[in-house]
Amino acid sequence: MLTDRYGLAVSTTDATARDAYVEGVDLLLTVFPGAAAAFDRAIAADPGFALAHIGKGRALQLATDLAGMRECLAAALAVSEGASERDRSHIEVFRLLFGGQAVAALAAIRAHVRTWPRDALVLSLAANQGGLIGLSGLPGREQNLADFLDGLAPHYGDDWWFEGHHAMALSEIGRHDAARPKIEHSLAQERRNAYGAHAFAHLCYETGERDAGIAFMRSWLPLYEPDGSLYGHLNWHLGVFELHAGNLDAGFQLYNDAFSADDHRGAVHQKLTDSVAFLWRSELAGHPRDQARWAKMQAYALAKFPRPGVSLVDWHVALTHAATGDEATLETWLNGIEALAKDGRYPSGTIVPTAARAFAAYQRGDYATTINLILPILPERERMGGSRAQVDLLEATLLRACVNAGRVAEAKDLLAARRPGPPVPPVAGLERVH
Repeated sequence: MLTDRYGLAVSTTDATARDAYVEGVDLLLTVFPGAAAAFDRAIAADPGFALAHIGKGRALQLATDLAGMRECLAAALAVSEGASERDRSHIEVFRLLFGGQAVAALAAIRAHVRTWPRDALVLSLAANQGGLIGLSGLPGREQNLADFLDGLAPHYGDDWWFEGHHAMALSEIGRHDAARPKIEHSLAQERRNAYGAHAFAHLCYETGERDAGIAFMRSWLPLYEPDGSLYGHLNWHLGVFELHAGNLDAGFQLYNDAFSADDHRGAVHQKLTDSVAFLWRSELAGHPRDQARWAKMQAYALAKFPRPGVSLVDWHVALTHAATGDEATLETWLNGIEALAKDGRYPSGTIVPTAARAFAAYQRGDYATTINLILPILPERERMGGSRAQVDLLEATLLRACVNAGRVAEAKDLLAARRPGPPVPPVAGLERVH
């Protein structure tokens, strides 16, 4: 009986197919290019290998080839008659995911890993802040993710892939001392691990190690091909570190060359979220607006995201409309979100529309409204989706509004209440508060 790297039986008797499948899974887990080609080799060696078809489908989904993804699912279903219970459950998880049924897919993942906890490819769908728990929009999702991975840790031991994800989940809830040895061990075992590098960047952000973050990213990024799907996002992390260090030119060089580049080959939503967030952060830090960049990002948002549906993406789309002063388009977008929320089909409720209207108020110079809208939702900002580094944008906007409104006492209170670890975001005029 042939098994994968995690000791699970695979539904092929061909060693070449198994080896190519294991390679494809590891490339998906490390977020390195080449997974689809590896699964193609597995399928060529054994066309009836259902999980290889599913693996290729996942690779194509991440590359936004949705037609190809559906073809792979159909191929897997066509050869799954008589499949093992584990294979059928694995395929069902991906059938739900590929069909856009996020809530049902997450429930299926939880059920699947209770029986097959070491099915890492299935677990990977819910193991990070960009997964089905991280993007759920539910309150307490950061702690929920950490608890979920805590429960699975005994099954993985010191596995490099699991340690990287577990470390980031721990870092996001402030357990930095527990996170650090895990992520360092993960990278020591497998240096060519883009998600491990990503987790380390977040740890450096959360612990205020800006210079260490810059040094690490500049040493690690040459290992990674520009067509890797995290290439743009990892450069965004470096750009944020540079912005915190006051190196705006270096940050915008990365903006132009990597995370907002015309040949950006990562996930469509990451080009939007990273670019928009960096532009807004730079302005909060006091740097002048570049109207052409904002216009380009709004055009991109309108072309790529015709309707709302995922909170993390939706509030960045809203921010493009707010920043360009296009409040009519913004209200149409927010009305769509509110209709979904009213029907119970938008788990984060109305926090995204509230935040978006605060961004629009800030853009108009109505700082009192900005403050009044953000203050009540600040404790629940994790529901907007994304990492703490991403949702810190809301707090930074609030601080700049307080400074601009001359409400120094409130800015001081906000700073005193901040979570320990990460640096105060660069906000023009904030030096007057200290």
